[in-house]
Amino acid sequence: MIKIAVPKESDLGELRVALVPDTVARFIKLGFEVLVQSGAGQGAHFTDSEYEAAGATIINSPQELWGAADILLKVAPPGEQQGEQEMNWLKPSSTLISFLNPLANPEYIQALAQRKINAFSMEMIPRTSRAQSMDALSSQANIAGYKAALIAAASLPRLFPMMTTAAGTIPPAKVLVIGAGVAGLQAIATARRLGAVVEAFDVRAAVKEEVQSVGAKFIEIPIEEDTATNQGYAKEVGQSTQEKIRQVLTEHIKKSDVVITTAQVQGKRAPLIVTEEMVGEMSSGAVIVDLAAGQGGNCACTEAGKDVYYNGVTIIGPLNLPSTLPVDSSKVYAKNLLTLVKYLVKDDAIDFNFEDDIVGGTCVTYEGEIRNERVKNALATLVQA
Repeated sequence: MIKIAVPKESDLGELRVALVPDTVARFIKLGFEVLVQSGAGQGAHFTDSEYEAAGATIINSPQELWGAADILLKVAPPGEQQGEQEMNWLKPSSTLISFLNPLANPEYIQALAQRKINAFSMEMIPRTSRAQSMDALSSQANIAGYKAALIAAASLPRLFPMMTTAAGTIPPAKVLVIGAGVAGLQAIATARRLGAVVEAFDVRAAVKEEVQSVGAKFIEIPIEEDTATNQGYAKEVGQSTQEKIRQVLTEHIKKSDVVITTAQVQGKRAPLIVTEEMVGEMSSGAVIVDLAAGQGGNCACTEAGKDVYYNGVTIIGPLNLPSTLPVDSSKVYAKNLLTLVKYLVKDDAIDFNFEDDIVGGTCVTYEGEIRNERVKNALATLVQA
């Protein structure tokens, strides 16, 4: 019987948990044994007794839990506890499934390989219809986009919706969303539900219909170079294209009460879209919420994890927004993991069929080797530097 282990997250501020009681019960019905560290669900408001009722065994010692795992499910990459690296508590040939940020941290992936831990990175789930229910980046980005719009509305010193009162009509707030991936589309939809007038931009012209479907006007900028990866993600564009985008967006940003930026490129610094000069032309009281703060920010004034005030404009650089809504972010992440594990396990063992695009794309280490070519290239670049 395969033992699935769920530890308590050790990252500061990480309130999510990899499995919730409902998904534990589903794993039990499938024939897995589930071990949950005491207090693992506390930040997401799930108690030990709820996990026990679902069929899990509660383990107090983190070292005991990690050491017993055949498959360890996490949210954030293994960190450090009690002066020890958590990954060292895993037995060789065990499997780790977690967000690992492999393109930005190839040395960490190399350390997992040296420990002979078979690791699957949730960031690397392919963007295909077959893998849609496993796509944790999208499930978490959906929540981040929603929360970004709420933060903007709470921080703006004026109303989002139009209001007609006896004292006159209050016009709606103008919101600009830059980046129309999952987070951007949800930010648009939420801002529209709150009553704002919304426009949006993305380097991928193909998302125009999606933007319009959630109620925003799409800003069209002719771009000659290829702007999307094979999996549909936005690609980093050249400097001349970036400058062209900034020139067009300057007037739109100047007229906006709120700007929400979501543009990110895996493994690289986020593209700089909103310059200091552009911020300086915004009206006093305007708000920028930069969802790319953790990757350097789309705005030149952004400081990760901080609120910055520049010329009357508030620039908010939130980190890990899904963790601020840990109940639902944990529920959807747990479903992503359930679907992935069910897909991987065949006849009481993980089927490492690397010809399969989901297995081959998501598995970053196997039997002491780095499997993913993009991670290998990132590591080689780091060594050369």
